[in-house]
Parts: sequence; structure tokens; C-alpha cells
Amino acid sequence: MPVKRCSRRCFDGTAADREVVDSGPVTEQLLANEAAVRLGFFFGVLAVMAALEVAAPRRRQEIPRLLRWTNNITIVVLDTVLVRLAFPVLAVGLALVAEERGWGLLQVIQAPGWLAFVVSILAFDLAIYLQHVMFHAVPALWRVHRVHHADLEFDVTTGFRFHPVEIVLSMGLKLGVVLALGPPAVAVLVFEVVLNASSLFNHSNVRIPVALDRALRWIVVTPDMHRVHHSIHECETNSNFGFNLPWWDRLLGTYTAQPREAHEDMTIGVDQFRTRRDLWIDRMLVQPLRGDAGSYPIHSESEEEANS
Repeated sequence: MPVKRCSRRCFDGTAADREVVDSGPVTEQLLANEAAVRLGFFFGVLAVMAALEVAAPRRRQEIPRLLRWTNNITIVVLDTVLVRLAFPVLAVGLALVAEERGWGLLQVIQAPGWLAFVVSILAFDLAIYLQHVMFHAVPALWRVHRVHHADLEFDVTTGFRFHPVEIVLSMGLKLGVVLALGPPAVAVLVFEVVLNASSLFNHSNVRIPVALDRALRWIVVTPDMHRVHHSIHECETNSNFGFNLPWWDRLLGTYTAQPREAHEDMTIGVDQFRTRRDLWIDRMLVQPLRGDAGSYPIHSESEEEANS
């Protein structure tokens, strides 16, 4: 049976003007409504986690939500606009082009659809883990990434508080993985949706029963697991790098089960930028240019002393 194709082509990943390999009505609908799917999941998970933070908070927060939330939301809006302006094609759109033209390993070996889907999800998750480690290892990249870590509280909005430069670099990495791997477009969309949802979930200030958290962190990164990563202590900051799957931390030796202080008492953030004024959007945008990289980059002298 010949492969069915719709008659329109596009290279921007939007619903209009694209050529799609018809692998089923559900897949076709997901890809045709990519923006709606992504936004729906983002705002849905954001609303649920924000409500749970009110109903069952893990930690008491001292800084008013209005101050942090307005600035964190502003930076994610800037991130979204910049990515759309910087890249003529995004990850899902490029995956469609790769499928059409046979680019990438999975396209070359003609992997079965189910195998290509699973391999793609795992490969993207490992790539994001390694990218995260790199942002902690290279001082120049840490300057950019520490905007995320410099939040003085840890809640659902921390999950999208990233400097625009980091978002652009991350998208460049994803595009490179798409070109090298040739993943199914639907796998890329599912990964992007899950990545955003996971970031909101594992940054949330939600209390999960200890037994449930212990079980969950074998299959997903939980808020308690990721909160350790936002500790002020370098040896804890440089651990628990996973966003979706916890397996990479366990396999590669970067897993820390609990912070040295209790979750309720631990200090969130970095040792620089500790004022409420540093939470404003203008300070966040120029933060990579302020001060030095400090002792947080992996293998810095301070961290080696702390781990010795």
C-alpha cells in the first residue's frame, strides 16, 4: 500500500503548509495541532501543580508569589518569542523534513516505528541530561544556566525560568539530535510535551508522601529528587541532573538521594544574587555578565575540596 501524503509542505513546524507521512489519524491530528497540544499540556500541568502547591506545600515560601511569578513568566514569554525568531524551523518541523528526505540514523536503517519511537525518547532524554551536565561543567555556560539556579524559592515557575541564551542553545542541540537520529516527528512532539510537563512537575513545591516519592523516583524525577539539585551547596547542585528519567543519574554516578539539610530547611539558590532585586527580569537578563562563575562549575577547586 502506498504511503499517503497530504498535499501541503512546510518547514516551520506549524499546522499549516506541511507534508506529513500519514502514520495514523491520531498521529496526524497531534502533528497538525502541535501548538495547541503543547500549550494545552503546559497550561494544564501549570494549573494543576500551582493548585497542589497551595493545597499541599512542601516548604514555606517567604517571598511573595507576585514578585517571582511575574518575572519568571516574563522570561518564559521572552524565551518563546526569541526561539521563534531565531529558528526558521523547530524540532518537530525538522523531524518532518528528516522523515520526508530520509535523514538520520533511524531513517537510514529503516527502524520499525515502535523501536524508533522508544529509541528517540531515550536518546533525547540522554542528550538533555548531558547538556545539563555540560552547563554545569563549562564556566561560561554555567553563567547562563545559573539564572535558573538563582531563584530564591523552588516552585512550579522555577521550571521555566531559563535565560534566553540557554533556550536558544538547547534548541540548537535538539535540532542537531534530530538531524543525526532522524526520529519520528510524533516522538519529538511527545518528548517536548513531556519535557515541559516534567519540568513543571519536578520543580513544584508539592509534598508527596515519602513512600510514594521513593517508588516514583525509580521511573520519574520527583520534586524532592530535583530540589537537591537546587541546593546552595555545590556538591548537591552538581547532582540529580535528570529532568524526565532518573536513570541517567543512577547509572552515571550523579544521583544524590537527599540534601544534607532537611528539605524544609535547605537553602535554595546560589551564593551570589541573594537579594529580592535580583529576581527582577532586568537583573536576570544581565546576570551572566555579572560577577564571576564562582565555585559551582564541576571540578572547580571548591567542589573538589567539598567532595574530598
